[in-house]
Amino acid sequence: MVVMAMTRGPKAAIKAKFPFVVGAVSVGTLLEWYGFYLYSGLAGVLSAQFLPGGLDHGILYGIGIFWTGFAVRPVGAVLFGYLGDSVGRKFAFTLAMMTMGGASFVIGCLPGFASIGWAAPLLLILCRLAQGVAMGGEYGGAATYIAEHAADGNRGLYTSWLQTTATMGIVLALLVILVCRLALGDAAFSDWAWRIPFWISAALVGLAIYIQLTLEESPLFERLKRQGKTAANPAKESFSGVKNWKSILLVVFGATAPEGVVWYTGQFYALFYLSTVLKLPYGTVYILMIVALTCAVPFFIVFGALSDKIGRRNIMTLGFLLAALSYWPVFSWMADLKDNPLMLGILIFYLAILVTMVYGPIAAFLVELFPTRIRCTSMSLPYQVGNGMFGGLVPLAGASLAATFGGPLYALFYPIGVALLGVIVSLVGLRPRTNDVRIWDETGAPPPVPEQP
Repeated sequence: MVVMAMTRGPKAAIKAKFPFVVGAVSVGTLLEWYGFYLYSGLAGVLSAQFLPGGLDHGILYGIGIFWTGFAVRPVGAVLFGYLGDSVGRKFAFTLAMMTMGGASFVIGCLPGFASIGWAAPLLLILCRLAQGVAMGGEYGGAATYIAEHAADGNRGLYTSWLQTTATMGIVLALLVILVCRLALGDAAFSDWAWRIPFWISAALVGLAIYIQLTLEESPLFERLKRQGKTAANPAKESFSGVKNWKSILLVVFGATAPEGVVWYTGQFYALFYLSTVLKLPYGTVYILMIVALTCAVPFFIVFGALSDKIGRRNIMTLGFLLAALSYWPVFSWMADLKDNPLMLGILIFYLAILVTMVYGPIAAFLVELFPTRIRCTSMSLPYQVGNGMFGGLVPLAGASLAATFGGPLYALFYPIGVALLGVIVSLVGLRPRTNDVRIWDETGAPPPVPEQP
């Protein structure tokens, strides 16, 4: 019934001003990332709740469950990408939002291992898989939806607002967890109050329905539908042929995989390193991360807007190179400066700036690579393979390398290697400038008058 209501939404749709469109979609995407990343801030509590006490390699098992959500993101990319290119961008990303909100809420309701035994981690994995499929589907639809409202020449600026939401999702997750722990105490939080942050995700369902019923479809996609030019089989058209796969592989290894490892190393491995390796108090870690990441957020907009002027690829490639060259010394300095919160904060801020360089321009970059008829499907798969599989593997690969070679810094071999590969592939195989692409020319639609979000 909900899905049927969602498909009937255009009757009640309004022609909202573009800043409202950007704001509504960005808030929804922020809450989606919030739900997906709650696990990272609660990994220790969830392992204690859903895994048997004394289980060998418990940390690796917990990280493994965390990674399942990343492993299935390409599945969500194909599934929801197909819906985005056949039914509509808005329908695809709002349905993904509802799936994420529902799965996150259910995690907050699951009984633990003490109550139902091995069924507990199995149910947690199933919910995590649902979150991963939803996350895999939401981003491509949301990024395409905003980009197809924007004027040519301003896509980097407009889509960069959406790019802030992933980092702010982490900030919101850490902030909610911190407030709950401080307000209710560690004992109550570990016992039952860890569920509260997951219950908050139910707000996503309501917001998704609101967006579906009140906002119009992407004007570019609507014009394509009226002209009868939508793809009959977006997946087949996107993934058939050697030429298409060559383009996808170049995008994965030259853009999305290195961007993914820089993103997750600069934020998640930094969080893991401070709390697990340096063993700083959780309050100190959360405050450092919240402040540093929040201060870095405006730079998503800076680099997104800059990419409209000088191109997307070179900004991202410079970020890959700086990450590869500086990760080892930065994390070494963290260990030496762990008693100096100010310097730790500056180092985390630097890592976050690298994230903004590689992530701020990438939505516009991906949108400009593919035609409107298959854009949602074509951009979603390489993005989710790069971010979900390569980027999401950072915690698990890092923990495995650290255990194998006997030190936490060896975990950096993986992101450094992928970032260096990204530098080479991007310089050799990717177009230096996509910012001059005029996506509105495909359908003969007049581009919108630029607005400030």
